[in-house]
Amino acid sequence: MIATLVVMSGAAGCSLFEGPPPPPPPPAVVQDPGPGYPHLVLKLGERRVYLVEEEGKQGESFPVAIGKHPYLTPVGKFRINEMVENPDWVVFDWKNPEKTLGRIPPGPKNPLGLRWIGFASAHGWEIGFHGTPRPELLGQAVSHGCVRMKNEDVVKVFSKVSIGTTVIVEP
Repeated sequence: MIATLVVMSGAAGCSLFEGPPPPPPPPAVVQDPGPGYPHLVLKLGERRVYLVEEEGKQGESFPVAIGKHPYLTPVGKFRINEMVENPDWVVFDWKNPEKTLGRIPPGPKNPLGLRWIGFASAHGWEIGFHGTPRPELLGQAVSHGCVRMKNEDVVKVFSKVSIGTTVIVEP
């Protein structure tokens, strides 16, 4: 089976970025109980992500597609560790993520859409929120762990979060 991936600083993931090495990311798993504001709450059972900007308010929500079996979207508390506008997509073999097979530049055929917001590692690659050229799949479990969103929704979320923002993923 062939799929695509993005590589950042040599690490496999759902987005590709080449250039000078970025500063070290904050720890991926959140150790403190307080999420701060804004933060994201991904409710896998609802297939929705909530942008929580104020204490005591649920926040605006957006429909998403999530990971399918056996590539489930990981549950837990994380922090955003990578943000890319107009990401590249690198084609790779899902059974051997080290083997790259090609590259899709930013544009309408790019499976990552307009933004990449990385927050976790699982299954041998990076997991994150990203746009999709196929919004009809939102509400389903169809990905290899990543969280797909409408392009206009991921652009909005991207503008409200930053590196270090908490992401809480609930079953």
